[in-house]
Amino acid sequence: MLHSRQLLSIAAFALVLASPNSAPAQTIISEWPSVKAPAAPELKAVTVDPKTTALLMLDFVKQTCNEQRRPRCLATLPKVKALLAEARAKDVLVVYSFVNSGTFADTLPEVAPTGKEPAVQSGADKFYKTNLEQILKDKNITTVIVVGTGAHGSVMYTGSEAALRGMKVIVPVDGMSAENAYIEQYVAYNFVSAPGVSNNTTLTSVDMMKF
Repeated sequence: MLHSRQLLSIAAFALVLASPNSAPAQTIISEWPSVKAPAAPELKAVTVDPKTTALLMLDFVKQTCNEQRRPRCLATLPKVKALLAEARAKDVLVVYSFVNSGTFADTLPEVAPTGKEPAVQSGADKFYKTNLEQILKDKNITTVIVVGTGAHGSVMYTGSEAALRGMKVIVPVDGMSAENAYIEQYVAYNFVSAPGVSNNTTLTSVDMMKF
């Protein structure tokens, strides 16, 4: 026969199990429908020094920037083309990248390289197993302007890696693209909130930039 003290312990344990506070904690998946997007980050006007700035043209290639896969990338081309022309006019270092499955020749004609501009080939992080860091160091680059596709791939990872290396990172949001607007939204938010990245990153637009 159970003693009264044992019965009280069992009853107390049963109450704990039945308590609402003992229910499994909610996860972001269960909370997903109720999550409200934060306020949009502010775009800031920027003036860059052409001598210490590089424009990174990331993966504007036919494999990823096309009507079937990323039509939003095609929509960025007029702005990126204008930015590229301005950068070249001011002798800004321009560095291209292309995907592992392609070649330099796959770059779209609207933003084609001159043939004298350096290029790297890698996955999402263009610093990974490339000489990108050395290219930038050799030219005393301290600021990079990052445009390209995908926003959640080459733009986010390369931009973040540059920021973590101590460089200033400028991201014109009308020069990055992905499959849908939500992806671009979370990338923009990541740039202004991620530890070690946000303090070195500025979101802007092409029209808000001066050389």
